Amino acid sequence: MRFSRMDSMEVVNADSINTNLEAMLRENTDLSPAVASLQLLLEFIEKDDYTTIQGMEENLQKVIRGICTAKCSITCVRSACELFVRFATLTALDGSIDECKKNMSTRGRTFLEKMRAARSKIATLAAPFVQDRSTILTHSFSRVVRDTLFAAADDHKHFTVYVTESAPDYSGRQLYEALEERGISVTVILDSAVGYILEKVDVVLLGAEGVVESGGIINKIGTYTMAMCAKEKNIPIYVLAESFKFARKYPLNQKDLPDEQKYPSDKRNGSTDLSKEHPMIDYTPPAYITLLFTDLGILTPSAVSDELIKLYL
Repeated sequence: MRFSRMDSMEVVNADSINTNLEAMLRENTDLSPAVASLQLLLEFIEKDDYTTIQGMEENLQKVIRGICTAKCSITCVRSACELFVRFATLTALDGSIDECKKNMSTRGRTFLEKMRAARSKIATLAAPFVQDRSTILTHSFSRVVRDTLFAAADDHKHFTVYVTESAPDYSGRQLYEALEERGISVTVILDSAVGYILEKVDVVLLGAEGVVESGGIINKIGTYTMAMCAKEKNIPIYVLAESFKFARKYPLNQKDLPDEQKYPSDKRNGSTDLSKEHPMIDYTPPAYITLLFTDLGILTPSAVSDELIKLYL
């Protein structure tokens, strides 16, 4: 248990939660921050000594607030945690606290296993859309995009991938290394070279940190620029995203994105002028997206709102 030395909520603070989360991500680099966060929440449900359901919910919210100060993708972490709490607490509360705790643990584990399987399910859905001898453009690093390209290559398809280096953290190089290791033809390009390279591209594959009610996406900075350029060239844009990234948000523009998603926690301490900082994410409206491949199926952007309602019923 990650909380094995934390017998009560009083000693579980943001620093200790972040330490546990960062340790999990270091130990398993293939683990997404959202799934790691769900594991922490499940372990907390099973370990915390709460005596009332209200006390449990209050303590869970404290843990979630702590997780959301970590240096990782806060957008998907927050939406995943909200869905987890919704699903785990949707159980009969007329028994003893121990029975309720057992039921919530069982439901939590069911939800976690479903979310763990989401990536491979999406890869199976999306891989047939990767055509043999095609040229693909992608942005930054996405585990589900990587696994989809792996699945297409395993199906004996030959294709070429261009991946942006994705400043300022240059996360695109991580995808480049993974694809190159599997023998897939891949080239890293400058973020500013997207327009130049698009005349060679057949399809754009994108991951997402969040999918909002309108069917638009929140993703690494530069995604919106790539989507606009691809739309101008009439190139299809496919977004690959797990359902735990579906968020009850409805941004209309970049200003609607909260600072906690745009800037790391160490920049939001009050001493930094955020107007002079580069945001880490941007919002891409649904008009630029052709299809979304999710563990719920293949969706048009307009279908996302209906799926969100089902998730929270």
